[in-house]
Amino acid sequence: MTDKKPLKINIQSEIGNLEAVLLHTPGAEVENMTPKMAQRALYSDILNLSIAQEEYKQLSGVLSKLAKVYTVHDLLVKVLDNDAERKALIEKICFLEQVTDYFDILMEMSSERLAKVLIEGLPAKINTLTSFLNEDYYALFPLYNFYFTRDAAVTIGNNALICKMANRVRMRESIIMEAIYKGSGEFECGIIDAYDHKPLNPDLYMEGGDILIARDDILLIGNGMRTSTQGIDLLASKLGAMLPEGRRHIIVQQLPHSPESFIHLDMVFTLLDKDKCMVFEPLILGDNQYQTVHITMENGKVVKINSVSNIFSVLRRLGMDLEPIVCGGEADEWDQEREQWHSGANFFAFAPGKVISYARNTHTLNELSKHGFEIIPAWDVINGKASVEGDKRCVVTIEGSELPRGGGGARCMTMPLSRKAVKWE
Repeated sequence: MTDKKPLKINIQSEIGNLEAVLLHTPGAEVENMTPKMAQRALYSDILNLSIAQEEYKQLSGVLSKLAKVYTVHDLLVKVLDNDAERKALIEKICFLEQVTDYFDILMEMSSERLAKVLIEGLPAKINTLTSFLNEDYYALFPLYNFYFTRDAAVTIGNNALICKMANRVRMRESIIMEAIYKGSGEFECGIIDAYDHKPLNPDLYMEGGDILIARDDILLIGNGMRTSTQGIDLLASKLGAMLPEGRRHIIVQQLPHSPESFIHLDMVFTLLDKDKCMVFEPLILGDNQYQTVHITMENGKVVKINSVSNIFSVLRRLGMDLEPIVCGGEADEWDQEREQWHSGANFFAFAPGKVISYARNTHTLNELSKHGFEIIPAWDVINGKASVEGDKRCVVTIEGSELPRGGGGARCMTMPLSRKAVKWE
C-alpha cells in the first residue's frame, strides 16, 4: 500500500473548474460572543448559530458535490497528532498571545480537544487577584471569523501566502493556516510567510479577501482597511522572488476605510466568467477619489508604476475585456448600497460562468438573470433536483439571514486549493 500523495496547490485564476477547497463550518466560537464583545470581534452584530449552520450546510453541501472538501478542524487535528508540530504550534501561539502559563495545559489535551480549544477559545484560569479582576473571560479568544477561510492565507499559483492579518484578534487564524500547509502532510506547495518579514511592523498587513487572481499573470489587490501598501509591496517582492521569469501585473484598487462593507476588494468586485464580473458600480466605475494603480513586473522586478482610469481599462489592455454586472441592479443606488452591504458583490466561482451567492440579494440576481445566468437554489443542487453541469451559466443561491452578519459572502467563506486551467481563447 502506497502513501497518499499530497495535493499540489494550483490556483491560476478565480474561475477555473474547482477541484479542491478548504472550508470551516461556523461553530461554538461564533456563539462565544456577547454584544459587548462584537466590535472587538470585528462583528457589527451577533449571530444565531443554529441558523448560520443551516445556511452554511447549503454552501458546503453544494461544494462537496463539485470538488474535494477539506476542513480546517480535521487538518488541524492531523497537525496536532504530530508531536513536533504540536509543540511548535503551541509554543508559537502561547508566545505571540502572551499566555505561556497555559503551555503545559494545552500540550496535555488530546488532539481533538486541543483543535476545538484553539478555534473556540480557552477560558482564563481565575487563580490570582489580577485574573479575577480582569474583564477578559478568555485566555485564548475564540476565532470568531474563521469561517471566512479566505482571509488568513491565499493560494497563488503553486504557493500559499500566509497573511499578516490587520487585526490581532485574527492572528491565530494565520498561525493555524501556516501549520496546516506546512505540517498536515496533505499539501505540496511553496510557502510565502508574511510574518517572516518585519513581524513587528504595524503598517504591514494583508488579507485574502483583497487578493484576486484574474489570470496567472495578473493579480488584483485591494488597498484599504485590511491590506496596506507595505503589505502589497511585500507580496510583490515575494512573488517576484518565487516567480522570477516573464512579465506580471498587479492592479491595485484603493478602497475606502469605511463603511465596514468595503472591508476587502471582493466585497465590491468579483470575477464571474472569462468575460464577466460583478461590481459595486459607485466605487469601481464611478467618479471618486480612490486611485487604481498598475504595477508592471519583469523578471521578478518592478519596472513601472502608473495610475489608470479603472480596473477595466488596464485589464482590457492586457487582453481581458470584462463586462461589468452591477450589484443591486442599475436602476436604484439605494438597492445597490443595501445589497452591497449584505455581500451582494461577493461571488465564488466554481467554474467559468458558474457561481455561488446569497439568495437575499434579489436585485443583483435579477441583473444576473438578464445576462443569461440561471438562478438555482442550493438545496435543488444538493438533492439532485437541478444540475450545474453543461455550458449554461448559473448562480447557485444559499439562504443568508445570519451568515452575512459576519461580514462576508461565498468567496469570503471559501479557500480554493486547486482549479483546472482556464481556456482563455
